[in-house]
Amino acid sequence: MYSKIITHVEKYVTPTSHALKAFTSLLQPLELKKKENLIHPGTYIQHEFFVESGCLIAYYLDKKGHKHIIQFAIEDWWVGDFDAFYNKIPSKLYIEAIENAKLWSISFNDLEQLYHDHPIFERYFRILVTRGFISQRKRVLSTLQENAKERYLDFCKTYPNIESRVPNYHIANYLGLSPESLSRIRKTLTEEGLNIDVGQP
Repeated sequence: MYSKIITHVEKYVTPTSHALKAFTSLLQPLELKKKENLIHPGTYIQHEFFVESGCLIAYYLDKKGHKHIIQFAIEDWWVGDFDAFYNKIPSKLYIEAIENAKLWSISFNDLEQLYHDHPIFERYFRILVTRGFISQRKRVLSTLQENAKERYLDFCKTYPNIESRVPNYHIANYLGLSPESLSRIRKTLTEEGLNIDVGQP
């Protein structure tokens, strides 16, 4: 039942069986249908979510109503509005399932108690936060330093399992490109003999 999330935990830390049992006892299952929102702007966030199966996107809308995707989340990813979660402020994000999804949730209060009782999990989540910060920094630098083709190739390397599962317009949005520009990049790569999996139209 908990095998996938336990495997994920054990990639980063080595908790005792007692600590793992305490952790899994705090998890609550949640299922989302495709196009259903997990989080809306303006809500206070009480939980973080581990993706057991499915795919979600996190995005915000600018003042003109334009969507900006900032994260994809598939199996073995944690997702949420972490700013709102940790700082007790209203969310600024939408998080939407773009496939049917099964999640595990854990509440802020339960997580704090878990840190106190089993510090190994504070280390686990600290490692994840650090990795997430590094990933976001790399994305910012990529946007500043690389051209569109290079950013797309980085995307394919970083998210190989997402590339073939999400609509092309979501990938283009994430990369800050138009769908037409993304299509041209893919055509060029094909002409160069690079075999890149493509997303859904």
